[in-house]
Amino acid sequence: MNNLEIINPVDSSGWDEKILNFSDYSFFHTSYWSQLVADTYGYHPYYFIIQSHNSLNAAVPVMVVNSRLTGNRAVALPFTDYCPPLISDDINFSNLQKEILDFCKKRNLKYVEIRGGNKFFNGVQPSTFDYNHSLNLTIGEDELHRNLSSNTKRNIKKSIREGVSTEISNSREALEEFYKMNCITRKKHGLPPQPKSFFENLFKYVLSSEKGFIAIGCYKDLSIAGAVYLLHGKKAVYKFGASDMEYQHLRANNLVMWEAIKYCANNGFEDFCFGRTEPDNEGLRKFKLGWGTKEEVLNIYRYDLRKDDFIEIQTKTTGLHNKIFNCVPLPLLKVFGSLTYRHFG
Repeated sequence: MNNLEIINPVDSSGWDEKILNFSDYSFFHTSYWSQLVADTYGYHPYYFIIQSHNSLNAAVPVMVVNSRLTGNRAVALPFTDYCPPLISDDINFSNLQKEILDFCKKRNLKYVEIRGGNKFFNGVQPSTFDYNHSLNLTIGEDELHRNLSSNTKRNIKKSIREGVSTEISNSREALEEFYKMNCITRKKHGLPPQPKSFFENLFKYVLSSEKGFIAIGCYKDLSIAGAVYLLHGKKAVYKFGASDMEYQHLRANNLVMWEAIKYCANNGFEDFCFGRTEPDNEGLRKFKLGWGTKEEVLNIYRYDLRKDDFIEIQTKTTGLHNKIFNCVPLPLLKVFGSLTYRHFG
């Protein structure tokens, strides 16, 4: 294909500004996210792009995951909620897709997985799907509050009444508080925490560049809830949440989310994404719908390079392993996460 290039966005001048010309851009398309994920897990970025006269016409971000444990594959992108292709109307996506598949076949990869981009896969049965929830922030704080469910409003009120406050920061100290809660929360759910290096790189590449923030819910000088949000252009995305279960009755998670939404709305952001939700996680789905969000189906497409066809996959993350991890001491769980996390991107 003429004009096709394969680049690393970190080395591409003006990359983060160029992607803003596409309506489907997100923080996950940025060089900040690419550098964070690649440096933490050792993946190599191969971003397939078409540009003319320094104008970006198409971009399909891909990273290659090399693993003896789970196999070698290409993913757009690992540990990413969604990352649809960015394609202008005059580009034939089928031709671009063929180039990507040929590239991956030459490297003897197992499959290529793309998260999002439903409109480019007409007639293709998705391999699986998740839900995505988003808010239009341009309607203003008052209308956003009116659209909350009665239960969500009640929880926010309760948290305020009980004396919970929220601090918004992009400091290393706030990140450390969140990391402590995140490790405990992951263990409660029977999952190993992300490597500490991921959060160190989150500060290095994202928070220190003011491309994200942390909201911490505080009660009597204690951090009892927190969330990480990522920012680019006019869009914000909720990426991680954690809390101290001992104080769950104070509903601090609800107040943290509301203060983050207000912060984004009052600082010029227009779209607030709650991230993807697995279909069987009805509790999380109900929580996100309670904010007056718009729900969309997020299709995931996996092309098996050996079968030369799209395949169905099961992405359910709950099972016996959750019960096992829940019983493992936290220090050992951290070590396990540091050693194995990169194999599951």
